Amino acid sequence: MSLHRRTRREAVELAGTIVGSCLVAAALVIIWVARQSAHRDLYVSELGARGEPTAHWFQSALLLIVIGGSLIAYAGRGIRSRLPLLRAWTPAVSLWIGCGFFFVASQVTCTEGCPLPVGDTFTWQDLIHTIVAVLAFAAACWAMLQTSFAHGHRALALLSLTTGLAVALIAGTGGIFSLARFEAGFGSRLELAATTIALGWLVIFAAVVARRLATGAAVASPSDEPAVVPAALEPV
Repeated sequence: MSLHRRTRREAVELAGTIVGSCLVAAALVIIWVARQSAHRDLYVSELGARGEPTAHWFQSALLLIVIGGSLIAYAGRGIRSRLPLLRAWTPAVSLWIGCGFFFVASQVTCTEGCPLPVGDTFTWQDLIHTIVAVLAFAAACWAMLQTSFAHGHRALALLSLTTGLAVALIAGTGGIFSLARFEAGFGSRLELAATTIALGWLVIFAAVVARRLATGAAVASPSDEPAVVPAALEPV
């Protein structure tokens, strides 16, 4: 690839990364403003429940995450884990998978009150929303775990390990509280905290990628495979 074409491609990716990070940051602001406007403790998904005044804002926030996250993932598609178990696909693919689940969650919101899809409160709508929301968080945590062992990104790797563990622990605890119908208010705050950390990580991930693109540094993780020496150059 010529230098001109590579420079133009990197400029497009840099612009996409900046736009993507702004969209994700805007989504986080919308979620927080909508949550504060509710004047009560409720899970993030409840912001989009049928009949809630924040329903449209919730859908908009998720769509911003889908678009922004996809742009960021594309620019960071060269980042890869060094562990065989985590190298099956890149963190970018995990982010795209998570964005896909968030898109479904934005279109299939929970019913009023976001009841657990069990027993008398069961609805297919709530079941679908609950499943895709959990899978979206799981995909995000997997992307963080993959990035935790990425080549050539030591600071980002350390941050990703910390945030990945934090999101998994906090979101998991909030989910258990919801299933147990125990301390729902505290559980909703845990979920909001996990959402904030996850989206904050995505913005920082984008910032690292954008900085490398802006300075001309390589974004892709260096290969851990030994270089192949052409036969003609091998010592006799």
